[in-house]
Amino acid sequence: MKPPTLTLTGARLWEDPVAPREDAFAGPVDVTVSADGRVASVEPAGTQRAAGSRVVDLDGRWLMPGLMDHHVHFTMWAKHRGRVSLSGARSADDVVDVVRGALVDHPVLSLADVEPLVGSGYQDALWPELPTAQMLDEVAVHVGQYGRPIVLIGHDMHSVWINTAAGERYGMPAGLLRENAAFELQIALEAEEMADPRRVEVLVSDAALAAASRGVTGIMDLEMADNPLVWASRVASGITSLRVVAGVYPQHVTESLARGERTGKRVPGTKGQVTVGPLKIFADGALNTRTAWCFDTYPGTSDFGHAAQARGDLQRILSDARDVGFEVALHAIGDRAVSEALDAFEASGASGSIEHAQMVREQDVARMAALGIVAGIHPEHMLDDREISDVMWAGRTHRAFAYGDMARGGVNLRMGSDAPVSPLDPWLGISAAVYRTRDELPAWEPGNALDLGTALKISWASPAVRTGVQGDLVALDADPAALGAQELREMPVALTVLGGRVTHDAIGA
Repeated sequence: MKPPTLTLTGARLWEDPVAPREDAFAGPVDVTVSADGRVASVEPAGTQRAAGSRVVDLDGRWLMPGLMDHHVHFTMWAKHRGRVSLSGARSADDVVDVVRGALVDHPVLSLADVEPLVGSGYQDALWPELPTAQMLDEVAVHVGQYGRPIVLIGHDMHSVWINTAAGERYGMPAGLLRENAAFELQIALEAEEMADPRRVEVLVSDAALAAASRGVTGIMDLEMADNPLVWASRVASGITSLRVVAGVYPQHVTESLARGERTGKRVPGTKGQVTVGPLKIFADGALNTRTAWCFDTYPGTSDFGHAAQARGDLQRILSDARDVGFEVALHAIGDRAVSEALDAFEASGASGSIEHAQMVREQDVARMAALGIVAGIHPEHMLDDREISDVMWAGRTHRAFAYGDMARGGVNLRMGSDAPVSPLDPWLGISAAVYRTRDELPAWEPGNALDLGTALKISWASPAVRTGVQGDLVALDADPAALGAQELREMPVALTVLGGRVTHDAIGA
């Protein structure tokens, strides 16, 4: 290995107290990272002092592998951080009140070529009334901004509520849009916002640094964009605080293949920071929109949800992906969608993951394990959706967000946030997976909780801090095993290191 560029002294390597590794270190250690970005040595503290370009005394802080968020929509998250929050609204009227305040707080001098007011985070599944365009039109009139487009993006991004002005601007019907219509509206909004790419890149850079401040060293970006190309440009412009697995969508496959891209291949010009990820496919919709595809109907309806692919198409798409070297990240939330997804994986021989896997039958847990299909889980969604699940999946919640059952059944899990659906902060998901609550409410379906060691390991960028692994590391001010649910959500992160480069430093700050 090359000479060290960073030495971390006095670290305590975090070990799972329930199942510690056989080669665990008993006391504090010094960790060196070489110029090639890998851990060069892990030795008992004080036994050596490598002459690195930088020495950081961790003074007994806990050190573990950097955290990987395995499912984000990064550009959307970067923009979402500054949007009007609609989370917690219990009705359409509640949302209208928030919109009224936002319009007053963000007035416009002229409605000619004005930017739309964009909000996000509402959940309408249990609302007493149906959201309408008229509601938004009337509030805009009330504050003297009739004609200003209003675009409200649902919590799960599978619905968008717009007023008449927004419908005219984007060529869409006003009111509540779901699934493909909602995606089309968001794509149109994205294209409009990209007219000022420098502004977007500033937001992206800020979001990347914010992720590093929470111990994140890598993401899988499943933004609806040509992500390998997008991230190659970002790295070239100096956004280098994250490793990126760049997912690909069907509409970009032709360009991706023309560049010689396959899952796992490094993207040229990114110094190894960007690799090509899986092909992202949808099998169904989402729970909040009642479009997750289920074996049972939604209460009071004859509706089973929404199959995103025609019968037979899913297997063909997966077979084609396998043939050109792509793994597949297959969005499936309802139990019928998960079952059909497993059928397609088995018939095609494709490999990859089922993303979300929110409702899974017992027999399909066993099938997922036998096929080696990864479950991409997003535990914070469980807490966002617990009330909706209790109503829409009544009598079946023991099979919802069944992380414990999947772990015990041998399914490989990996954790993500699905930002902006939930914040890009792994500690929220880790706490949710372990405690299955975030407030005074009792744990929801506690039999499906994960132990802390498992929740951490499925969030780590590497199995352990050992010689030879990538030097992506995070140092913590507290022992995760000593923290309760809320304390774990607020985990203080002292230092984040990416390949030997410090990307967040609260020690010397």
